[in-house]
Amino acid sequence: MRFVLASASPARLAVLRAAGIEPDVIVSGVDEDAVAADLADPTPVATVTALAAAKARAVVAELDSDTGAGSDTGSGAEDVVVVGCDSMLSIGGDLVGKPQTAEIARKRWADMAGASGDLLTGHAVLRVSGGTVTAEASGTRTTTVRFADPAPHELDAYLATGEPLQVAGAFTLDALGGWFVEGIDGDPSSVVGISLPLTRQLLGEAGVSVVDLWRR
Repeated sequence: MRFVLASASPARLAVLRAAGIEPDVIVSGVDEDAVAADLADPTPVATVTALAAAKARAVVAELDSDTGAGSDTGSGAEDVVVVGCDSMLSIGGDLVGKPQTAEIARKRWADMAGASGDLLTGHAVLRVSGGTVTAEASGTRTTTVRFADPAPHELDAYLATGEPLQVAGAFTLDALGGWFVEGIDGDPSSVVGISLPLTRQLLGEAGVSVVDLWRR
């Protein structure tokens, strides 16, 4: 079975590789703001779940478009599982994603320093057999993150690396940002970007055993 990760995140890819899976990576290109704007009830859980599902569906459509009529090598002849994820941080009543700029990241850290927030990661699994989606499952894992209070020069140095600009909540757990996380309550892999326990559960709901996806 082919495993496709619908994400450009190197952290998610690293988690899967360390856990025995070597996925194909296809980036969805989904307009996340548009998806969120269309939600009738944009709760934090609904938002990250909808974004994860949109990414997975977009990649399934891309697989279909790459399959020509009569092809025996494209997705139409394959058994494929596509996994999409989306992470955001809920803190102080706000749901925030990637800050993109150092100015926004600095403002985020002004709220995060010495406080706690909930890192939510939405997951969506689509199983495709014979070119048709035959099963789908989705869910969200929430983990509480307790942040340290970096000294001004530490925060300046962290922002200067550029790392917090392109990650949900302006921090990482598994890289430089880990120096400024006091602890977590919940699933560490979900904070990194993809929950192994939840992904295993959702794969099972789609009729796929994770052990069959391990590298041989």
